[in-house]
Amino acid sequence: MKKRLVLFSFIAAALVIGVGGYLYYAYNKGYIRMNYPSYEEYPVQGIDVSHHQQKIDWDRLDRNAVQFAFIKATEGGNHKDSLFQDNWREAIRNNIPVGAYHFFTFCKDGDVQARNYIHYVPKDSIDLPPIIDLEYGGNCQEANRKEDIIAEIAKYMEITENHYQRKVLIYTTNEFYKNYLIGQFPDNPIWIRDILSKPKLPDGRNWLFWQYTNRGRIDGISTVVDLNAFVGSREEFDKLIQKEV
Repeated sequence: MKKRLVLFSFIAAALVIGVGGYLYYAYNKGYIRMNYPSYEEYPVQGIDVSHHQQKIDWDRLDRNAVQFAFIKATEGGNHKDSLFQDNWREAIRNNIPVGAYHFFTFCKDGDVQARNYIHYVPKDSIDLPPIIDLEYGGNCQEANRKEDIIAEIAKYMEITENHYQRKVLIYTTNEFYKNYLIGQFPDNPIWIRDILSKPKLPDGRNWLFWQYTNRGRIDGISTVVDLNAFVGSREEFDKLIQKEV
């Protein structure tokens, strides 16, 4: 009897490990995910990309899934994404509304980072608001106090907004928002990352865009890709592109 119980336990454990391993593999490769926002609720959806997506075949992209594209342009004080210009040009050629984002580093002054961005992102072809990416992942150590980092972000945003004459869209994670952004920059729209569930900011603030997975799969992109949803209607999105809101 004991041998049977041991055998049964071993088989059950193997099944659990096997299923768990398959689910992890499927999730990691983008075949399953936690969020599936419908087009009925979120009719405008899009992608954000960088050189990590390698060369993209923009002609093959599903235009229902890619109604806009956020493209990485710059990082820190002097880094420029190697595929920004190619992605920017191809997205525009395919009539996909574009916005460019800057990965803000904690160890560079805000004015230096703003200059890096505005010298690289063309003012005359930008459809969506300029974007600042605020997160811990991939960042340098927080050498300064919270107040100093907020001050440098404010400096970056002031210079960028004066140049493009548009409010900066803030991309952030739940963790960074909770630690740094509650009560800060109330007039700037939020693009929030939440790959586990529909986002709800801790202070009840509204968000404009939602990055709902970092493991999406789209024909024309050989790697996994971030997928995003706009919170409003198609008409509201068109007004955003026309710079009316």
